[in-house]
Amino acid sequence: MKRKEIKFTVEQNEQNIPEKIYWEASDNPNEGLDETRAFVVGVWDQFHRGTMFIPLWTNEMEVFDMKRMCIEMVGLLSDTVKTATGDELMAQEMDDLAARLSRRLREEIKAANQTN
Repeated sequence: MKRKEIKFTVEQNEQNIPEKIYWEASDNPNEGLDETRAFVVGVWDQFHRGTMFIPLWTNEMEVFDMKRMCIEMVGLLSDTVKTATGDELMAQEMDDLAARLSRRLREEIKAANQTN
């Protein structure tokens, strides 16, 4: 049996706020640790039939980037639902939500740029 690994390393300050996040994966084409500003891990708990969800980001992660990451995850989940379950209606509704959120984020960014 093949074995794959994904590892996250988080450096925290005295208040337990992440300052640096590194990740590495056995299938990563870039060898060694790679630094990132955020990651999200979701694990299905089959005993309680629910998702354990771990979102983590550094204080360097900008709010607009965080929102963009969440919107992109909705789109990626849409692709996953369509591929894994064949439920095109649910996937389309998720895509529609991502499109609405993208428009809203673009408006927020535009308004913020006008005030600066």
